[in-house]
Amino acid sequence: MDFKFSEEEELFRESVIEFAKRYIEPKWIELDEQGRIPIELIRKMGEQGLFCIPCSDKYGGMDGTYLMAAIAVEEIAYHEPAVGLAVYTLLNNGWPYALELFGTEEAKQEILPRVAKGEAFYGIASTEPHGGSDVGGTTMRAEFKDGKWILNGEKIYISGVRELQELPYGGGFFTVARTGAMEERHRGLTAFNVLPKWEGKIKPGFEPTIFDDIGRHALSTGGFKLTDFEVEEIHRLGEVGKGFYLVMQGFNLARILVASACVGSARWALDQAVNYFREKKLFGRYLASFQGINFKFAELYAELEMVRLMIYKAAWMADKIYKEKDPAYKPKDLNIPVAIVKMKAPELATKIYEEVLKWFGAYGYTKECNIYRGWLGTFSYTIGAEGAQNIMRYIIARDVIGSEYVRHQ
Repeated sequence: MDFKFSEEEELFRESVIEFAKRYIEPKWIELDEQGRIPIELIRKMGEQGLFCIPCSDKYGGMDGTYLMAAIAVEEIAYHEPAVGLAVYTLLNNGWPYALELFGTEEAKQEILPRVAKGEAFYGIASTEPHGGSDVGGTTMRAEFKDGKWILNGEKIYISGVRELQELPYGGGFFTVARTGAMEERHRGLTAFNVLPKWEGKIKPGFEPTIFDDIGRHALSTGGFKLTDFEVEEIHRLGEVGKGFYLVMQGFNLARILVASACVGSARWALDQAVNYFREKKLFGRYLASFQGINFKFAELYAELEMVRLMIYKAAWMADKIYKEKDPAYKPKDLNIPVAIVKMKAPELATKIYEEVLKWFGAYGYTKECNIYRGWLGTFSYTIGAEGAQNIMRYIIARDVIGSEYVRHQ
C-alpha cells in the first residue's frame, strides 16, 4: 500500500490551491452572500482544467485520475467552505465522467468539450416530488416516437437549474425516466442526457423553477417540468431498461466528490478553530489548554483524517475500476467504501461546525464570523443530497450482512 500522492497529483493539488487562493478565497463570502457564481469565474475554472478532470483528452478533459478530481473538490471547498462552488465543481466532474462511461460517441463529442471549457453545465436530475431516495419509483415517462424520445414529468431539488440557463452554451442533466411499467420499478428505467438549453437556445417543453435555500447559496437549487420534451436517440445513455444501474454507478462516483467537499470545508473550520485557540485566552489561559476543548478537537481531527483517507481509497478504487479496468475490481466493489464516506463526511462536517461555533462563543453566532456559512452548506448533504444518509447505512448493511437478511419481505 502506498499512502503518497504521485508527483503529478501533488503538482495538481498545488495548482488548485494557487488558483483557489487567487480567484476563490478573496470572494467566497461575496459569492455566498450574492447567491451567484459569476460566469467569468466558471470560465476561468474551465481554463484551469477543473472540470471533466477524469475525462479523456479526446473529449476535452484532463485525462486525469479520479483521485485528482477528489483533490480538486476538497481544495476548492477548503477555500470556499460554503461549498456552492465546490458542488458546482463536483457535479461537473462526476456526472460528465458517467456520461463518458455510458454515453454514445456523438453525445460525448457534443457535450464534454463544452463542459470542460466552462461553457456548459452537466449535473444529475433524478429526484422527484414523491421522494429522492426512491429512484425505482420514478414517474417521469419517456416514449419513443418518430425516432425521438418524448419525456413528460417533473424533477425537483436539482442543482444547476439557473446556471445552465445563464451559461452561454447551456447545459443539462444525466436523467432517468420510465420506459417500462410502474410495476417493473427499477427494471423499467432508462437514462438520458436532457439538455434544456443547448447551443445557446432554450428548448420547448422545459419549465424551470428556483428555490430559496438556507445555505450553499452560490449554486442554485431548483426543479423543472418537462412537457413533450424531445430527446434525440443519441442522447439515450446505455440500454433501454438499464438506467437504474447506470445512475447508481454515477451516484457512486459523485458521492466520493460530495464527501471530498464536506471534508475540505470541515478542514477549513478546524483551521479557523486552531487560529482562534492560539489567540483567545480565558481565565488567563489559552482556550486550548482546557481539556474539554482540546480533547474534543483531537477527536474531531482524528475522525476527519480517517474519513479523508477513506475518500482517497474510494477514489483510488474508482480509478482501478474505470480508468485501469483492473479485473480484480468490479463497480459493485465501490458500494461500501462510497457509502461509508457519504455517510460519515457530511455528518462529521456538521458536527465539527457545531463544535467550532460553540468554541467561538457569541461571536460564532454573528454573520461577521462566517463560520455558519460552512455549517449550512455542508448540512445540505447531511439532509441527504446525492443520497439520503440512511440509504448509505442500508447499502452498507445490505452488502455486508446480505440483501436477503435486511430487505423487507
